Amino acid sequence: MIIMKIFAIFGDPIEHSLSPAMQNAALRALGEDGCYHAFRVSQKDLEAALRGAAAMRFSGLNLTIPLKEKALELDFLKLDPLARAIGAVNTVAFGPQGATGYNTDGWGALLALQDAGVVVRGRNVLIIGAGGAARAIAYTLKQEGAEISIANRNEKRAEELAACVGTRGYSLMELERLVPQADIIINCTSVGMRAGDPRLLETRLLQSRQAVFDIVYNRETQLLKDARAAGAVAVDGVMMLVYQGAKALEIWTGKKAPSDVMERAVREALVSGQAGGG
Repeated sequence: MIIMKIFAIFGDPIEHSLSPAMQNAALRALGEDGCYHAFRVSQKDLEAALRGAAAMRFSGLNLTIPLKEKALELDFLKLDPLARAIGAVNTVAFGPQGATGYNTDGWGALLALQDAGVVVRGRNVLIIGAGGAARAIAYTLKQEGAEISIANRNEKRAEELAACVGTRGYSLMELERLVPQADIIINCTSVGMRAGDPRLLETRLLQSRQAVFDIVYNRETQLLKDARAAGAVAVDGVMMLVYQGAKALEIWTGKKAPSDVMERAVREALVSGQAGGG
């Protein structure tokens, strides 16, 4: 008897995630008898939800805000060395030996930048934010030879993340000085996801020599509009979503993910109005 494979994404909020549209399209393209769902799971319920998924023989999970760092606290979850080094988990695979946590966010971000022709080695990269995605991107780009700076509303969190990658952390009050010095600016916050969000940066600080990457993918953010107006390279979060999801799918199935199919599914969902995070 063939048993359908079950995959899911956990997060809070989760209602408008595009991961189900993307991953279900990929599963169909691969001929996998499986389905992918979204479930709202809070931090306090994460352990119970993961244990429940294991008991129900789920094949794999993605974790999004606010669960990526929380997952490291769970003793029963084994960690891939990269996820441990990054300090965040966005992918969980279930197997005979239990549950293992991985991180594919940094990989997705790096490929998205490379797709846009952005070279990171030797460049000064300013990362705004200090959550799970920021941790993955900072670690990955540091490994690729970039010089990293971290700025965050909570300066202590910026300093804690910066210490993990051997750099410095700053408060957002320092952006006036940091932005002009950066070659690549990456927004790892949710600012811009909703219409009416305040500007993250003053437009006058952006320069045509820079690349601006916003991991928000559900709409063209004001930051990216300002970057284009300044003549800078502007990169949205669509391809990061696709590539991190493709890597997760390959971990779960052992098959090469159809990233073209996944990108098409995301862009079609965006056009139809299914816009969200994760």
